[in-house]
Amino acid sequence: MVEFAPLCVPWKRRLQTLVVLQAVSCLVSMAILSYVVFIGLLFTRFWIISILYAVWWYLDRAKPWQGSRHIDVLRRWSVWKYMKDYFPILLVKTADLDPSRNYLVGYHPHGIATVGAFTNFCTDGTGFSSLFPGIRSHLMVLNLCFWAPVFRDYIIISGMVAADKESASHILSREGGGNLLAIVVGGVQEALDARPGGYKLVLRNRKGFIRLALMHGADLVPIFSFGENDIYDQVENSPGTWLRWFQDGLQRVTRGSILLVYGSFGLMPYRRPITTVVGKPIEVQKTPHPSQEEVDRLHQHYMTELENLFEAHKLKYNVPRDQHLEFY
Repeated sequence: MVEFAPLCVPWKRRLQTLVVLQAVSCLVSMAILSYVVFIGLLFTRFWIISILYAVWWYLDRAKPWQGSRHIDVLRRWSVWKYMKDYFPILLVKTADLDPSRNYLVGYHPHGIATVGAFTNFCTDGTGFSSLFPGIRSHLMVLNLCFWAPVFRDYIIISGMVAADKESASHILSREGGGNLLAIVVGGVQEALDARPGGYKLVLRNRKGFIRLALMHGADLVPIFSFGENDIYDQVENSPGTWLRWFQDGLQRVTRGSILLVYGSFGLMPYRRPITTVVGKPIEVQKTPHPSQEEVDRLHQHYMTELENLFEAHKLKYNVPRDQHLEFY
């Protein structure tokens, strides 16, 4: 039986729910709806709207590989504060980031919807610009996210960029520093194992971002987001089940997959805290043509620093003392 919220619930809390509901609905339906509207308008007297947009889309097609576009006014909208307060989400700084340097950030874990990554790096809801002045943040997302009309523009102005080498190189090679590129290293493969209390990270063989950091001399920053896995439950999909077989097959073909998840009410996430701890930068010397040995050495250093970050903060955020990260 569905239980509705009592009338005495404060308006601020209702607004938090409304903003998160909009964000969840956007992720689930906006991309599909935008295609329906785009194609549907072609068969009405308003066909010119779709034609004009198609021209714009063609002219702007390379933007996700060129750093996207930041509209700071939109990133500072007060609605993002409500989204932050829903869980709530807290951004914790452990060291300064020098604005004369460029940074490649590894965000862990992926979780179901990377809510922490979006709120911290695509909005100013958690106060990123105040904590790290002079740093402009970008977040890598799947390329297929830019295939949907209108939706692509929505995520471009949030600072999201395409997840490939060309896009990363464009940001990390910028002169003058002050650029931060966040990569959710575990990707969809890690999301398939995301569930409350889970600490499995797909990282052991993920070395492409390490090579990029070496090629461009971008400092590496490990980040662990406590609680990212706790805001959704996932339908049982252990390796060997038919569901996991289907999900793995879809991932191999599309680089994406379908996650069967549920929260407090349908797809509404649980109100559980997410604390994103930003680690100390690992200084990286520019090596245009790094050897595999150099990549492996820096990769091992990165994993050690990430593990140390987790161990140093886990007790503060209700992680059992005997719980450790699992790399695979």
